[in-house]
Amino acid sequence: MILTLCALVVTMRGGWAWGTVSPRSLKMLSLSGIATGLSWLCLLQGAAAGPASRVAPIDKLSVVFVVVLAALFLREPLTLKVGVGAVLITAGAILMAI
Repeated sequence: MILTLCALVVTMRGGWAWGTVSPRSLKMLSLSGIATGLSWLCLLQGAAAGPASRVAPIDKLSVVFVVVLAALFLREPLTLKVGVGAVLITAGAILMAI
């Protein structure tokens, strides 16, 4: 589903320029697609096993993981706004899960 939507957006914007995409970018896009697909499968399995109101907030913790990994591996700055947002997402997930 995500691949189809992305292809549609790229086509509508006239952005198909394969020669400008580096092999590293293609690798990262492929890994991202695989991770997203696995995330959806886990979310659906979790929703089948328990109430969606408790499962979905745990899935949203992926945003917090992205913030942490981006700061660690991509050297993105961890601003106060991003840090507070990550803490609030974590707190909200915990509150909804208990």
